Amino acid sequence: MAFRATILTLYPEMFPGHLGHSLAGRALERGQWSLDAVQIRDFAEDRHRTVDDTPAGGGAGMVLRADILARAIDHVSGDDARPRLLMSPRGRPLSQARVREIAAGPGAVIVCGRFEGVDQRVIDARALEEVSIGDYILSGGEPAALTLLDAVVRILPGVMGNALSGVHESFEGGLLEHPHYTRPQVFEEREIPAVLTSGNHGAIERWRRAEAERLTRERRPDLLAQPLLSQPVTK
Repeated sequence: MAFRATILTLYPEMFPGHLGHSLAGRALERGQWSLDAVQIRDFAEDRHRTVDDTPAGGGAGMVLRADILARAIDHVSGDDARPRLLMSPRGRPLSQARVREIAAGPGAVIVCGRFEGVDQRVIDARALEEVSIGDYILSGGEPAALTLLDAVVRILPGVMGNALSGVHESFEGGLLEHPHYTRPQVFEEREIPAVLTSGNHGAIERWRRAEAERLTRERRPDLLAQPLLSQPVTK
């Protein structure tokens, strides 16, 4: 069964966005995954299609109403097995491990928040998993949803021409990725490291592992706290 993504949003015209191009776009055309962007306002009941209201207790901004969003969620997902995700800056950080879990499933229902936030009661009542793509604030959940789907779709079976392309990358083994080089042999007096043109595949793998560990220590030492990363470079 193809991976099925349903987006609940106030701006369905933002989809598929960049996912309609390149590998993801071709996979979408081939039916390897599907995308349905649903307008949350369609589930409002007043003639103005109002979806938000002032926050209880006062404060700036508006809050997306629980009743309207609940109707939208129930309409698109019912009791199917897909996880219900809410793109939120207060969510758990999205990891490559979680991306692989989502990609291995039947799809996802993704809620794109707007305004000051979403009524907590619908988050609790519909078991929404809050997901963050970083420690910063966006104008809405749509760019975050596109980012999540980009990460998921590219590793779906058959999307990448070479399946190994998705294995030897940053975060896949718990480390940042090693540096890459290609022609020309010399660029502005900088040469490709000799080990990469030596033909010694064992030495090349050891060099790549050592470089990945070096970059991770310099740039993301927090990743080295994970037990998997304590493995030594293969001799």
